[in-house]
Amino acid sequence: MSIFKGHPGRQNPSLTEGPIIPGILSFALPLFLGQLLQQLYNMADAWVLGNFADNGAFAAVSSGGSLTFLVIGFFNGIAIGGGVIISRYFGAKDEENVVRAIHTNFLFGIIASVLSTVVGLLLVPQLLQIMNTPESVLPYSLTYFRIYFGGVFTVILYNICMAIMRSLGDSLHPLYYLILSSILNMALDLLFVAGFHWGVAGAAVATVLTQGISFLLCLWRMCHLKDYTRLDFRKLRFYPSILSQVVRQGLPTGVQNAVISVGNLVVQSNINSFGEFAMSGHGAYAKIEGLVFLPITAMSMSLPTFISQNLGARQYDRAKKGALFGILSSMALAEIVGVIFLFAAPPALRFFVDEPQAIQFGAIQARVVAPFFCLLAFSHCSAGVLRGCGKSFVPMVTMLAFWCCVRVTYVTLATQVFPVFQTISWAYPLTWSLSSVVFLLFLLKSDWLHAFDIGKEHL
Repeated sequence: MSIFKGHPGRQNPSLTEGPIIPGILSFALPLFLGQLLQQLYNMADAWVLGNFADNGAFAAVSSGGSLTFLVIGFFNGIAIGGGVIISRYFGAKDEENVVRAIHTNFLFGIIASVLSTVVGLLLVPQLLQIMNTPESVLPYSLTYFRIYFGGVFTVILYNICMAIMRSLGDSLHPLYYLILSSILNMALDLLFVAGFHWGVAGAAVATVLTQGISFLLCLWRMCHLKDYTRLDFRKLRFYPSILSQVVRQGLPTGVQNAVISVGNLVVQSNINSFGEFAMSGHGAYAKIEGLVFLPITAMSMSLPTFISQNLGARQYDRAKKGALFGILSSMALAEIVGVIFLFAAPPALRFFVDEPQAIQFGAIQARVVAPFFCLLAFSHCSAGVLRGCGKSFVPMVTMLAFWCCVRVTYVTLATQVFPVFQTISWAYPLTWSLSSVVFLLFLLKSDWLHAFDIGKEHL
């Protein structure tokens, strides 16, 4: 029996049925909890290093987000495109193409994981030099990222599996697996760093091992489904019509992720030029921002699946109402958490660092950036809506123009005139504002609801 018949035993719920707001929230809640655990996962490394290692070790790990995302962001972006294709066919009840899209996407993940490992290991030393990593921090960074990229295939494959499961409406099982691996990660962090005194090497080993466990659990689930969405290794191949759609939808996001990461590396290099305490303060701020922004991140991640499933089912009015709810609710919540963070920043920063100079740098960034969280929410959710309707090229161009080109140009020139840390912090609200204007105009002026019609695709 098809899972689209709505019988109680179906394994992947459809987002094309039932009340809109409860449907979105019920799908977004596991995403939020999963992202929360992922943040705790990352924060465990930072907290253990901040409390059981020296400031150089904490600076190395906390400032490496742009570097890791540079290598894996390209492939993860294409995986997002694959998820949109799966969701669209799932909403259209096209079982044959759902199967093809699942196996094409998973095979892509295998190849991407190998390439990420090789590229990461080859480029890490050069990238750390380009980022102006201080000599006091460089040995820690080299150790951490060599181990991390040696096992980065676990991170890539976990994200691929998670994207496939979410595109089919299953945001719950990845959450279960992440709960288990997060608990294990915290335990291994304490064992390796606080117990064995392995420093950054211990944090890296714990991350790789527990991400690998998450991947294996997702893989086990996908291979033991009882319907046609089951992953079958005998069916792994690139189906040309599906692959072309995956690349067409995902390549813009992949390029966007990679190029924006380059821009963020330039920003990070300017932060690094202010010294070790600026790196630590910015790293602590980034950890907290990532945590308080999680509800908005979860909503922006749920919108592509909701939009693509409903447009695949040709429920255009439902897709429009879901997009409006997602964007407006995210903006309101983002501003609330931004104001709270603005006043709570100094004590929150002390959770990670106890150096007064580092706390001062982190507080400076919070005072500049937090009041503009609503603009970041609008940009992320608008990009999610556009990716869900197949227009991933628009977010790519917009974010490359403002979050990379304008951001890099501003930081490079403005720091020459005003060589203070506040100057760098203003790069974020400035570029969020510009991207928000473009997204608003596009959503209001274009017919994004009819961006694709599955009946007119050449499959």
